[in-house]
Amino acid sequence: MLAAEQGYPVIPLTRSKLPAIRSPHRGHPEVPPCRGGCGRVGHGVHDASTDPLAVRRLFAAAPWATGYGIACGRPPHHLIGIDLDTKNGADGLTALRFLAEAHGVPIPPTVVVRTPSGGHHLWFTGPPSPPVPNSVGRLAPGIDVRGAGGYLVGPGSLTTRGRYVLAPDVPLHPAPAPRALLALLTAPPPSTHRPPTPGAPAQPAAALVRFVRTSPDGQRNARLFWAACRAYESGLGRELAARLIEAACHTGLPEVEARATIASAARREWDRRCEGDRRDRRDKRDRRD
Repeated sequence: MLAAEQGYPVIPLTRSKLPAIRSPHRGHPEVPPCRGGCGRVGHGVHDASTDPLAVRRLFAAAPWATGYGIACGRPPHHLIGIDLDTKNGADGLTALRFLAEAHGVPIPPTVVVRTPSGGHHLWFTGPPSPPVPNSVGRLAPGIDVRGAGGYLVGPGSLTTRGRYVLAPDVPLHPAPAPRALLALLTAPPPSTHRPPTPGAPAQPAAALVRFVRTSPDGQRNARLFWAACRAYESGLGRELAARLIEAACHTGLPEVEARATIASAARREWDRRCEGDRRDRRDKRDRRD
């Protein structure tokens, strides 16, 4: 109720962080999908509300709920969540620092929620448009984005892994997302068939090498693969391969393993380009038909 009073639309969640109210259309899917127009509850994030009566109705329908979700992208705050993960060897906080340095993105003090797994949720407010899309690992390994149509687990929620809590000594209200950060969050995904732009790499070479060179134990291979993928997407894969391998070896990664990771990134880019060529041919054939 306190979150709703502050303008954050909420829904009840289970211990597994899923919407607590089952869909009224289960077994009989709607086409197109119902977004709550039927007047019943059970439409996930589309049920989220700040109205006290609606909130009480939602939680009365799910007395088993142990937490709540906050809908992102909704007025008045148009909340944006940056989920910095630490699971599976990821280091979202370090990856965010890399992106901030590489793209000149300031990260102002804002609301921070600690997750049970040791990660952090950073809250920002955004403009009404363009909407910020949800993404998983698109910006970097360990960085997920919650935007329009997504939700964040609210502080105080209890899950199977523990409780979400507000970090101490942080602002009580989310900061506006810097313009440079919004540009990153709303940029289209990289093209599957894109020639390099001379003198304008998508990721600065020095920053990519430094990102690999500062890899802690448990993240060396993941960081090398991510940096190599960015290099190949920028058309700099061959030029940077040796420097990335050297940086990875500096962290203690065996050279054989580093070379295999670079080769995997090269194959990934080759597959992306081949898929782009196939898509272009299909489009041309469809236009002829």
